[in-house]
Amino acid sequence: MTHDPTPSRSPLYSQIDVSHGAYQRPASQARTESNDQSQLLRELLAAQDRQNELLEELIGQLHANQRQRANELGQWKQANPHLARRCRRAAEALGKVQTEFLDGITQEINANFDVLVEGDFMLNEFIDRYGPRLAHLNGLLQVLSQLSATPNPTNTPHTP
Repeated sequence: MTHDPTPSRSPLYSQIDVSHGAYQRPASQARTESNDQSQLLRELLAAQDRQNELLEELIGQLHANQRQRANELGQWKQANPHLARRCRRAAEALGKVQTEFLDGITQEINANFDVLVEGDFMLNEFIDRYGPRLAHLNGLLQVLSQLSATPNPTNTPHTP
């Protein structure tokens, strides 16, 4: 019994002809692909146009809401000029308090950086201690700033 050195299976690799010639598609296939690409580009353009229209509507709605809020805030300021001026002074004072508070927080962070990085417990304690106060302070400052009057020489007297 002789052993045949040529395998009966097909080889794992086949030869590929890598020549300089370019593949030429049939003309009908090229036109179909060109039409498909043109149609796809038209659909993309239509979708982009629709997206632009929706964005313009959204911007219009946002501007309308902002204008309405600004009008309401202006009316409140005109109806309560004395309170609006007091809100301005309170916002300025609270801004100074916020600056001191942030200075204290940053000093503690810099002094205890290694402990805060290494221990979740200490980081959670730090956040629990300062986080709510800072959030509430920022919220109060924002409200007072929005309600405070901006000097308007046409309708606001120059009295403190």
